Formats: sequence, C-alpha cells, structure tokens
Amino acid sequence: MTIQNRLKQTAIFSASALALAVASASHAYDFEVGDTTASVYGYVKLDIIHDVDADMGNTVAHSAIRLDGVDGPDGHTDFHAKQSRIGFKTSTPMSGSTLNTTIEGDFYGSGNDTFRLRHAFGEWNGILAGQTWTNFGGFIGMTPTIDFLGQVGQGNIGRQSQLRYTTGGFSVALEDPGTIGSNIDMDNRINVDDDVKSSLPDLTLRYHADAGNVNYGASAVMRQIEYYNTARDDDENAFAWGINLEASAEVADGVTIRGALTHGDGLGGYMYGSPGRAGYIDNNGDVEGIEGTGGTFGASVAAGSGNVNLGYGVATADLDDGVDEGALSTTSTDKVESIYLNYIWSPVARVSYGVEAGYHTRETHDGADGDAVRLQGMVMYSF
Repeated sequence: MTIQNRLKQTAIFSASALALAVASASHAYDFEVGDTTASVYGYVKLDIIHDVDADMGNTVAHSAIRLDGVDGPDGHTDFHAKQSRIGFKTSTPMSGSTLNTTIEGDFYGSGNDTFRLRHAFGEWNGILAGQTWTNFGGFIGMTPTIDFLGQVGQGNIGRQSQLRYTTGGFSVALEDPGTIGSNIDMDNRINVDDDVKSSLPDLTLRYHADAGNVNYGASAVMRQIEYYNTARDDDENAFAWGINLEASAEVADGVTIRGALTHGDGLGGYMYGSPGRAGYIDNNGDVEGIEGTGGTFGASVAAGSGNVNLGYGVATADLDDGVDEGALSTTSTDKVESIYLNYIWSPVARVSYGVEAGYHTRETHDGADGDAVRLQGMVMYSF
C-alpha cells in the first residue's frame, strides 16, 4: 500500500478516529488538469468539551491532571474548531510509476487557531520525500476516539520530515531526529552551555499485511540520543531503540477488536503519550536511555448508523535509575492511562456526530496519583 492510499484512509480525521477517516475519504472533490488528477478534501469539525475536573486543554494533556490532595478549580467548558482541516493532492502517471503529492493542514498551530502544516510530501516509484506520518507505528491498533489525543501507549502517530522507500508491505525511512522522538532531559547538566544535539537521522522500519479478517503490523526504530558536553568539549551519546506491534481483527459481524504494544530504551516520544523523555544525563555526565513500555486495547461494535467504541491505553516510563542518581525528580510522572467510551455515527453521507466520555489518570514516581473526567461531543461536516 502506498503512502497516498494510506493517507486516503487516515488523513481527514481526528488523530484517532479511524472510522471517520474511512467514511470521509471518498468525499474529496476531484478534477482533471491535463494528465493530472487533483483533489481537494477536508472537513469542518466542532469539538464541544467539558472537563469535570482540571482543565486539560483542547486535547487531553495528562500533565494537567491534578494529583490527589491538590486544590484547584473544577468544571471547564470549551468549544473549538481547531481540528478542521483542508488538503490538496495530485496524482500524475509518470514513466514506470505514478507521481503522488499531498499538502494538508489544520488549525492546531501555535497561537490562537493558527494554520499548521500536517502533510507535505511527494511519492514516486516507491520513494517518498517530505513530511507525513512517521514510519514507526500506525493506525491498525487504534480504536476511534473523538478526543484528538486518542489512546496513549502505541507507536506515535505523529508526522515528521523523512525520506522513505516502500516495496510491498515493507518500508524503511530516515527521519528527522528532533521532532516526535524527543531527546534528553537536561536537568542534570553541569554547564548551562551543555545542549541537546542530533548528528544522525532516526532509522525506522515497518512491515504490515493482512490475513483474512486480521490486519497486523510491526515496526522498529533505531536512533542516537546525545548532547554536547562543554567541559569535555565532546559529544556524549547513547544508542536507543524501540519496537511496536499492532493488530486488528473482525471477530464477528460488526465487531472489531484492536490492540498494540510498544517497548524500547530511549524511544522517547516514539511511544505515543510517553510520560518520560528519551534519556537523561547521569552523575558522570554520560547519557542513559529511559525505558518505556505501553499498550492499547479496544473494541468497536456496529450500532445503528455508527459504532460504539471502547478503548484503553497505558504508557509507562522506568525512571528508577534516574531518580536514584538524583538526575530526575521523584515527582516526575511515570505512568499515564486513558479509557474512552464513545458513539460515533453518520446519519447521512458527509455528516458525522459523536459523544464520548473519557477517564484519564497519571501517577508520579513517588506514588502520588490523580484522575480526571472529560465529556466531549462533536459535529463534523466533510467535503
């Protein structure tokens, strides 16, 4: 499957609303310009949010969850349309292959409703260049949610610049090392001039296929995390890695289950919603990776003109060594969880509605914890 076809299934939805993506992808406006087929697609989406407890922002931010015993205001309502997006793509037959290009954006940029570039890439003869979904992880194990964050604990579904080659179900890519993967926690640096750096791209590999009613994928990332040590006038670095497994299966008529597992050392943000960074500086000035583990599980059941979706995700970071050295704080968050229950339906083509309840928790290394509830609704008009 080419990235253009994969994008067609995923590009015009909330970060995790896979069902909406498939339903809406065919709504693009196509027109011909010579030998080129051009398409304009997108949607307008209103999010209606009520946080019963702490204000978690436009998308769920686990860091905003108050720990038990901490006072603060409860009850926050927000309406926004930041997820609304528009995209433009072309497809042109060329010698030996088809040249595909895509540019897409939404309004989650910095500032107030600022336009943000999501995708900008071209692909020809299996070679992709530009910004799009990372080659690590995917959407197979993701259960649809209305919240833009979605299930934590799977491979990151973020976008970054890359050079990728795809043949059949296998793809390999060199990706920007400073975007979604994150780097080193610098709190334990000795000199204020010590600074994070990236001298090598991240290497990602992925394979996905299907067998009957089962879709599955496996991916890996290998990277170097590093910083410049001023006192030594040298770079300090460590090898980092991560793996992701994901699958979905239609187990009965109208019933689909999905799941994903992610694990690694120094993978940082390559695990979606990771509570820790990729690594830290130990007391000798050396780089140590932070081990991360996460997983998701969910189910979708057809009901009326839509689906009832139940999804769970957990992401953990092993901070023990860093805390023991004093390089990381005992109050650092080392575990986050989310549970979603929603109903998303389409009464007519191009129109989707949804209601959702989410329960979110975070836990710190010293054992403190907190939770929060979010109620959310949506109205989405696709074109």
